[in-house]
Order: sequence, then C-alpha cells, then structure tokens
Amino acid sequence: MTAPAPWSLAWSEDGELAPQDRFDLLQSLVQTEALDVQCSLIAALESMSTGDITSVSLGDVTGLSS
Repeated sequence: MTAPAPWSLAWSEDGELAPQDRFDLLQSLVQTEALDVQCSLIAALESMSTGDITSVSLGDVTGLSS
C-alpha cells in the first residue's frame, strides 16, 4: 500500500493536518516503519481526540484499517 499523496492532504485552519489525513498517514507509517518507531506512531494514533476519531468515516479511509 502506498501513503496518501502529499498534494491531496487537507490542512485545518490552525495549520494541522486534517483528522482523516492524519489518521490515514499514521496508519500508513505504522505498517512501514521499524518496530521501535511503530510504538511511537501507535501512541500518536491513540492520542487523537475522540472527536477526531469519530469524525473519520471508515467509508472514506484509504482501506488501511481493513
């Protein structure tokens, strides 16, 4: 699987990566990084706010969650 294309990423008004793109990107990185890095990435996924996670529609995710 490939990571999301950088030109298709959405940014919020405060300069942060949009929740869905952050979720997709972190999942992509978890699958490709070394084990010690994966732990940090998983922690980043876990630190996403409940609002961010519930705003991610699984129908629109790149398919990495399946």
